[in-house]
Amino acid sequence: MRFDIRSMTHWRYLTAAFSILLTVAALLALGIRGLNWGMDFTGGVITEVKMDAQYSGLDLTSRLEQGLGQTVSLVQAGEPGRWLIRTGPVDPQASSDVTALSVLQQIDPDVQLIASSVVGAQVGQELAETGGVAVLFSMLAILFYLWYRFEWRLASGALLALLHDVIMVLGLFAVTQMEFNLTVLAAVLAVVGYSLNDSIVLSDRIRELLLAKPDWLLAKINDTAVKQTFARTMVTSGTTLTTVAAVWIFAGASLHGFAIALFVGIISGTWSSIAIGTVLPEMAGLTPEHYRPEPIPDLP
Repeated sequence: MRFDIRSMTHWRYLTAAFSILLTVAALLALGIRGLNWGMDFTGGVITEVKMDAQYSGLDLTSRLEQGLGQTVSLVQAGEPGRWLIRTGPVDPQASSDVTALSVLQQIDPDVQLIASSVVGAQVGQELAETGGVAVLFSMLAILFYLWYRFEWRLASGALLALLHDVIMVLGLFAVTQMEFNLTVLAAVLAVVGYSLNDSIVLSDRIRELLLAKPDWLLAKINDTAVKQTFARTMVTSGTTLTTVAAVWIFAGASLHGFAIALFVGIISGTWSSIAIGTVLPEMAGLTPEHYRPEPIPDLP
């Protein structure tokens, strides 16, 4: 089939093929590199300190990583000079007494310890399992909702679009090895809800056109549904992306992962609801007869 740049159908099939390639790449990245689990899941130490405001975050991070010999997360905690330091889990067999506080005392002898807490590895494992169960149950609840609201051929497109968006976000974090923590997990759940909203709006329009235009080909119905909902989708996605971009730029390093996951998820959700949510029902053989009401018999 020759590609026609003016054909919505050709664009939908092209983007669906591209989505399949991206999904395969994301799954390979997850399988080969895995996720860089944050301290919320692996355990570690959180230390909050107050010191002279003249020291920059980059300088302190460099000194801490050099002194501790591990990756350190340093976030400003409100006022200048107040820092929240996250380090890896404590090795009970290690004999070294070097801590984040002892390293900072070499930089600023007047540093004050505000608070310190330890997250055990067992707690981190429980959080990871609980987070996985939360994602699984949310997907199952969405599956039953879509099954109840739409015919299975149309519902399958919306469900596969949701899976695509989750895999895209996880694949990005596997490729970049950005820290995957509880805030990123919350963003993944938010992406599921946002993508579901887009898919339901488009599926509703397809269902309406199936009933109103039963003589149309399904490809034409899907093209029309996309065109009729496109402006609404762009306005909604554009305003949401603007808000997420503001969080990404101004909210600080602690929310970077959350904002990036949402940003990518929103773009993927807008893309997949059109590319996957319309192509899969066509491949499954959706027809107007599947939504045509059954006639009421004359006899009691």
